[in-house]
Amino acid sequence: MRLLLGAFGDPGHAFPMLALGSRLAARGHDVCLQTWRRWRDHVESAGMTFAAAPEYQVFPTAGRPMRPYEAAVAATRDTEPLVRELAPDACVADILTLAPAWAAERCGVPAATLVPHVCPLPAPGLPPFAIGARLPRTRLGARWWSLTDGVMARGLERGRVDANEARRRLGLPALGHVHTGLSRSLTLVATLPALEYPRAWPPWTRVVGPLLWEPPSEPIEPPAGDGPLVLVAPSTAHDAQQRMLRAALDGLAGEPVRVIATWNGRRPAWLDAYRVPANAVLVPWLSYARTMPSCDVVICHGGHGTLVRALTHGCAVVVVPVAGDMFENAARVEWARVGVRLPRRLMTARTVRLAVARLLADADRRARAGAVGASATLHDAAATAASEVERWAATSAP
Repeated sequence: MRLLLGAFGDPGHAFPMLALGSRLAARGHDVCLQTWRRWRDHVESAGMTFAAAPEYQVFPTAGRPMRPYEAAVAATRDTEPLVRELAPDACVADILTLAPAWAAERCGVPAATLVPHVCPLPAPGLPPFAIGARLPRTRLGARWWSLTDGVMARGLERGRVDANEARRRLGLPALGHVHTGLSRSLTLVATLPALEYPRAWPPWTRVVGPLLWEPPSEPIEPPAGDGPLVLVAPSTAHDAQQRMLRAALDGLAGEPVRVIATWNGRRPAWLDAYRVPANAVLVPWLSYARTMPSCDVVICHGGHGTLVRALTHGCAVVVVPVAGDMFENAARVEWARVGVRLPRRLMTARTVRLAVARLLADADRRARAGAVGASATLHDAAATAASEVERWAATSAP
């Protein structure tokens, strides 16, 4: 088949689509991936055709106000010629990347959605998504959260109205459902089942498991010794001053652990005068796939890609959420008992040290994380996702 994939260019969205596209290409399909130019070499080395995604300002600022979905409308118009030239059998678009899906719809091409994190769909009894609230343990708790349903429904309806206005400008029909970015034909949810709250899943959703990909890099040797190995893996997009990295290095200095830490390409100014502790190694970048299998604990901000990579390798996690769905991910970690959440406002060298010590002493949480990792090794998420796309595209093509 000829397939068009589209992904937002941040690693948390581009990497899962690269994983899916690589597997589809390896199965012999003609795959074109539209994303940011920074990933071109990786797309082409995986046997796919690269198409540069329009890179617009996405969110309004004080100096540049925007109409709702303004960037998506412009990007759709820019993407439509690609769809017409490629004439794909089907399209799979990232949840943040409406342009390929809308352009495909304008051209009569079926479109699916890839959600590269836990599912944002509301369900009865669940707390509002992304605020960091845990699943209620009692009926009374579920009733309490139900009091927010009206507020959430109004917000989702406002989003539907805005999306339909953008669709009207593109000549597309209005949609009657909220969460208009999720395909009612097929939506792939690329997360660990252990992080999903129990719910009745709509028939058009498939939880396929995390789609993991990363740029190739060399392995990093840990510090000498045989103490537990702790990885400090900051976000690639948040915490510009690398406060979590500094707190972890300071807090674990002199402790009976070994530390591998990275600043993930965003070197902090304080590092110029900083002396890395003797029990730590600090590098600009590293391979999680090569490093995490040897680790006992991972300290991270809770970005979905880093989190599920750690759990896939059986590592317990300390999550210090700072933005977006990191708060939701931290709540899921606590609910699944595979790690601990450390609020950013309480993060100091001492609290990081205590959080790591708690996990190393908590046999139950470490066992649960290990069980999640063992289950993940038995399941090929990329193969599952590719099979779902093949089955759906074969039955949806005009």
